[in-house]
Amino acid sequence: MSDARGQGDATPWSSSHARRRAERVFHVQVQRNLTRNYLAHLAHGMLGQTGFRLINAPTFLPAYIMLLSGGSELAVGLALSLQAFGMTLTPLLGANLIEHRRQVLPVGFLTGGAMRLMVLCMAVSGLVLPAPMALIALLTFMALLGLFQGMQGVIFNFLMSKVIPVSKRGRLTGLRNFLAGITSAGVAWLGGKYLIGDVPTATGYSYTFLLAFVLTSLGLLALLFMREPETPAVKPDISLRDRLRQLPAMMEEDPAFSRYVMARALATMGRMALPFYILHASNDIGLSGATLGIMTFAFTLSGTVSNLVWGALADWRGFRLAFLCAIGLWILATLLLMYSGGMTATILVFAGIGAAVQGFQNASMNLTLEFGQREDLPVRIAVANTVSEVAGTLGPLLGGALAATLGYPAVFATSMIFLIVGGAVVNYYVPEPRPRRSMAKPKFLGGLRSKRTKSRR
Repeated sequence: MSDARGQGDATPWSSSHARRRAERVFHVQVQRNLTRNYLAHLAHGMLGQTGFRLINAPTFLPAYIMLLSGGSELAVGLALSLQAFGMTLTPLLGANLIEHRRQVLPVGFLTGGAMRLMVLCMAVSGLVLPAPMALIALLTFMALLGLFQGMQGVIFNFLMSKVIPVSKRGRLTGLRNFLAGITSAGVAWLGGKYLIGDVPTATGYSYTFLLAFVLTSLGLLALLFMREPETPAVKPDISLRDRLRQLPAMMEEDPAFSRYVMARALATMGRMALPFYILHASNDIGLSGATLGIMTFAFTLSGTVSNLVWGALADWRGFRLAFLCAIGLWILATLLLMYSGGMTATILVFAGIGAAVQGFQNASMNLTLEFGQREDLPVRIAVANTVSEVAGTLGPLLGGALAATLGYPAVFATSMIFLIVGGAVVNYYVPEPRPRRSMAKPKFLGGLRSKRTKSRR
């Protein structure tokens, strides 16, 4: 009996010892490949965001849809809602695909490649189809793009959380977005001036989206140089239905995360105004290719510069503070748009909105990664993204209806109300999830590798 008890006592100890050993090996591999993985993520983010910003900027795509639809604000809202609806459906599927895998990069290549294929289809449809059919094709491919974006948002955020320590994520996201902003601002100006021109056509927009496809594809290829360590502990491979049944208990066990998810969704409703900023401004300054290029340049360049500030602020005092500051800047820029006019003021508005949107996106994405344990991250990212994109689906529809019935000021006022409420919930009911010891004044470009412990016992 003593032998039996000894074996029974040894089993938990052996399991715990093996887990600790696996964690040590994992962290050694993370540090060993940190510079390589940092640079791979930097190149992937820079090139990928350069391309996708041409698609997601609140300038080219809304103007293109207005051209194809003959001036329908509802069509603009519908198109963005379809994309967001696709992003609503698949984050939990993405989590279910990877949470039992020790390496997730192969799945990321599949979803990332599918996203880029949809961008290519958007570009080609504008070249070969007449306006009514091109609009239908565009709406279809935007919905499909959203489906793959929903999965990719979970997979690549989890991948970054694996290979980049939390204390360095602010610098990485800030630097990659800074570089992406420089390139995308230049590409946007060139696309507006030379591809779209003074008289916008479907062909000009299609060539701009074709350029976006090339850039995003190069960004995906950069991840071939990444080395992903195996995750020490993973979830069991269970069906999506069984995982969904576990969600209520997970949310109940972490009320701070639940409140954050609700606040992020409320603030995301503020995105309803994004496609209507340029349409409102066009009433005052016109809507030529040069104007679109200048506004997109201001939008992306401001996001470029601000990313250095958001990243440093996040590493120093956490992404929660960056989230709140971004919301405040977004509200101020919207107020300026409502109560000013002229080219200079409009450029300042798009600069402020560009900085605010970048800060909000980076902070909300990274803040999600700081709740819970690593093995629970895929499903937590999926829940936060799903709820957020439900708001992203409803927002543009509501914005389009308000624009068509009450005008653009009603859209902007409603957007600000949602931003204020979402920020208030985070400010008063969501504590900072990061331990204070992880917050330090960052050395912006240094410190990719951790220093070895000087004293060994």
